[in-house]
Amino acid sequence: MVLETAGDGAISTFYKVMESGISTGTRLDNEKIVWLHLGVNNGALKFAIERQAVNEASFCCPDELGWQPQQLPIILGDGGIHQTRRTSCPVEIIQELLRRKGFDVTISNDAGRFVCNFVYYHSLWYAEQKGHKSMFVHLPPFSRIDEGTQMRFILALLEAIASTC
Repeated sequence: MVLETAGDGAISTFYKVMESGISTGTRLDNEKIVWLHLGVNNGALKFAIERQAVNEASFCCPDELGWQPQQLPIILGDGGIHQTRRTSCPVEIIQELLRRKGFDVTISNDAGRFVCNFVYYHSLWYAEQKGHKSMFVHLPPFSRIDEGTQMRFILALLEAIASTC
């Protein structure tokens, strides 16, 4: 699914999608759910697995719906704006598996403070509540790494997640 590049205005759609993915009744008992989010970092030269998100919405510019929060907690009651949530996926192992396949991948501890961090924090919080896992990966623009390479990367990423998470 593709969300608007919007924070608060898109979050109800985000939670509806998350709920619909688990309420179909077709999951097996031993099946695990990993929510994978992809975002473009226009300044990136390589792929970046985001280790964590911060409970702070401080947008440098308005999102697509005109919202521009400053130093607001993303989830009220989940600690202040310095609270972080980390993925429970083994990012170092996933990084190594992707590197072995020839991809230039880094691990990042800062998903920014724009929509990517906003969505990732919600996802990490939601995943913890439901016993799921969540990951966010920033991709460079196609002008830096072509679409075909990025598609092969995403396939390798999904394989790495399936084998480790």
